Amino acid sequence: MHTPPSSHFIYIPVVLILGIVLGFILGARATRDALNVEQRRQAEREARKRARAAASGAGPSGGPGPGAPAGPAG
Repeated sequence: MHTPPSSHFIYIPVVLILGIVLGFILGARATRDALNVEQRRQAEREARKRARAAASGAGPSGGPGPGAPAGPAG
């Protein structure tokens, strides 16, 4: 067996480092996108919850809304 050429000792580490850098960049982008999607879904859930509460006449705490009659004084 003969030794590999000198370009082999330059090419392999360069490709390895390039792969690490590209993986880091693409992984960070995918993570940011996933977080943005999750935040958007959470906001949509909250909006639907508020819309249901408003449609049923209840306040956000589940109690009577602002136009509900007062209970017995006591």
